[in-house]
Amino acid sequence: MGHFQYRDRALYCEDVPAADLAARYGTPLYVYSQSTLVDNLKRLQEAFAAAEPIICFSIKSNFNTHIAHLMAQHGAGFDVTSGGELFRALRAGGTGDRIVFAGVAKTDAELNYGLDVGVRLFNVESEAELHRLADIAASRGQTARVALRVNPSLPPKTHVKTDTSVRGTKFGLDIETILDAAREVLGKPGVAIAGLHMHLGSPILDTKPYADGAARGVQVIAELRRQGHPIEYLNMGGGFGISYRKHEELPPSAFAAVILPAVRDSGCKLILEPGRFIAGNAGVLLSRVIYTKDSGGRHFVCQDAGMNDLIRPTLYDAFHRIWPVTPPADVPTWPDDCEAEMPGTRATDVVGPVCETGDFFAKDRYLPELSRDDLLAVFSTGAYGMVMSSNYNSRPRAAEVMVHGREHRLIRRRETYEDLIRCEIEV
Repeated sequence: MGHFQYRDRALYCEDVPAADLAARYGTPLYVYSQSTLVDNLKRLQEAFAAAEPIICFSIKSNFNTHIAHLMAQHGAGFDVTSGGELFRALRAGGTGDRIVFAGVAKTDAELNYGLDVGVRLFNVESEAELHRLADIAASRGQTARVALRVNPSLPPKTHVKTDTSVRGTKFGLDIETILDAAREVLGKPGVAIAGLHMHLGSPILDTKPYADGAARGVQVIAELRRQGHPIEYLNMGGGFGISYRKHEELPPSAFAAVILPAVRDSGCKLILEPGRFIAGNAGVLLSRVIYTKDSGGRHFVCQDAGMNDLIRPTLYDAFHRIWPVTPPADVPTWPDDCEAEMPGTRATDVVGPVCETGDFFAKDRYLPELSRDDLLAVFSTGAYGMVMSSNYNSRPRAAEVMVHGREHRLIRRRETYEDLIRCEIEV
């Protein structure tokens, strides 16, 4: 649980009671531990130190500029996938030479934006993009440095919607055709192939996909060099899994053990694009119980956070641990197994206020009896939580708070009803 701990049967974020944060800032509320964010980044930096990597925080996992600024302060660059994410990275203190620009459908405006700020590499995902970028850069009198994203065609590793290196996905160039694409632009003005990029999916809880992917990457790099491309970078993406259920997370050293040998064999500089591993377990979502009800043989806890605040459970069938901020005396403060039946609990569906049957955070989860105004904590929501939120049902998006020791500060205010129509009334 990192810097989220129970003390005297009350949940704390670092040295601040979660209940105090909910009382001060309201709910739904995203709460982040600054110490956990920094510690997770440092764990990666230390595990891969032998390669002196460029660690580019994947801003798509959590785009709050305060968090991004914290990452930049502690030595991270940024992985961006859109012009908007590039804008956020720059506003947060990022610089072009510490940014890699990914995405399968970059527009001309986005390619020009990347050239304007001098991103270190464009992660190119198709032959069409490669030629379009070359033409744009040449028209500007520039040379765009690119890393070709290869799809290594590995067996499925994670949820079908987040597995990005199986045959037939929209991502990258097929490993069977990438050399043909590279050969076509050898010596072409406007573009220089300087790296190989792969992202295997997320979350991955096994080192074998990285070992297999890196081995294939070393082979492709050797072939690209034989063609005449001066390959400098091996970008192994991100995707390292975290503990959502129990203690399934692997330490960074386990991934380093299979990636670093390939980096040495390739003679390349290493780039990594972690997001979830840094931010995931650094955040919780606090919500407040509104009603409870029984219907059709099921027990429902209806709370004020909905799928518009956290869409992962209904979108990916994702599991998040859920437990009361102040558990009653007849249940464990923090159970070892959050899925097991235990005395003092009952099977519960945790649902939200959105007008969809799919608006749920958990089904048949064993939780203690809960009453109106009780607080719940949804754990491991620091990545792909707030960043995927929406205004569906015209619900204002949640506030975000950063905690450091005994200090806490608002890093995103709660939206108002006026915010919901602001862009409409301004035209």
